[in-house]
Amino acid sequence: MLMTEVEMDANTHTPTALIAGASRGLGLALTEALVERGWTVIGTARNLGRDPDRPCGLQALRNRHPRHVTIERLDLLDAAGPAALRDRLAGRGLDLLFVNAGTTSAQPDQPIGEVEASVFSHIMLTNALGPMRVIEAIDGLVVPGGTIGVMSSGQGSVANNVSGRRELYRGSKAALNSFMRSYAARTASRGHPMVLMAPGWVRTELGGPDAPIALEDSIAGMIEVLSGLPGHPGLHYLDYLGRVVPW
Repeated sequence: MLMTEVEMDANTHTPTALIAGASRGLGLALTEALVERGWTVIGTARNLGRDPDRPCGLQALRNRHPRHVTIERLDLLDAAGPAALRDRLAGRGLDLLFVNAGTTSAQPDQPIGEVEASVFSHIMLTNALGPMRVIEAIDGLVVPGGTIGVMSSGQGSVANNVSGRRELYRGSKAALNSFMRSYAARTASRGHPMVLMAPGWVRTELGGPDAPIALEDSIAGMIEVLSGLPGHPGLHYLDYLGRVVPW
């Protein structure tokens, strides 16, 4: 289990997480849940609110927990950004490195053959290449036995794709899964637990108001999944209830 604040008081080690993509939605909610359990969290955001009287969600969380939340700027589309972030965090040890990234196109059900190249590139950069750049750049800061994860999707499962639709989004998450599998094979000797997290169809800006899963339920499940990973090295493709998702 991830430790509570009371348990942290009795333990000299305060675990540290880097949540890339923590400004809203699942990333912000995961950051808040970790902070409530006594973690120190470094949250990244591409853009931050400029009005001090109307801070964004991540800024507001930092204002409430200044000792436990720091904010770093990171744009997943900036190829140099992850290395620059690594340099700024030099000397820090991460118990958890988790990349939350996910976007879709304005026409999510457009057949893949009709997708414009610029749209294809943007979605693949954001959902697949960007997260891997972060992991490749920052994994050296993860402590021995620390966890590395990315926000995947059940729609990244090739085996479960029996209905089609959302082809570009599905393809981008399937690509992310494949890249992580290659990364896990290449770095197996390091012994890190790794996870492709499928959060379910959640009521967020991306998931929409008709999604059946409440944000707090998805996050609670993800916390339980992350809690069970230490001591289990290798790559796991799991949903928010801890169920194995078929490739």
